[in-house]
Amino acid sequence: MQRALKQAHLALAADEVPIGAIIVDADGNVIAEAHNRVETDADPSAHAEMLAIREACRIRGDKYLPDCDLYVTLEPCAMCAQAIAFAHLRRIYFGAYDPKGGGVEHGARIFSQPTCHHRPEIYGGIMEQECGALLKDFFATKR
Repeated sequence: MQRALKQAHLALAADEVPIGAIIVDADGNVIAEAHNRVETDADPSAHAEMLAIREACRIRGDKYLPDCDLYVTLEPCAMCAQAIAFAHLRRIYFGAYDPKGGGVEHGARIFSQPTCHHRPEIYGGIMEQECGALLKDFFATKR
């Protein structure tokens, strides 16, 4: 999660919502890392998770990542959760919970839906204080 937080700090430096993500393989090797680029790319789908999944799939040359784990600083939204299911990621580790926009433990709860064909293991609250504080501080400067 430390490495995902480093990516979140890169997003912060670019005046993006500070969310970072990394994907590791079964041996713990980082195969992709990304941070939010929604503003930079003028792309509403340029969330850290989406960018990391795209990069990992490109590197692997496969649309599935069944032996890989995602670390992300915020609970994934419904869009990202669905992409995680489509990519068949093995596990998700996330930092802060997102009662407003989350799609895993909150909101759409994508992995609980009968139409979801792949359900990764989910571990939330990893370094929750650090991840949450970064987001709170960012949004406090925007208000």
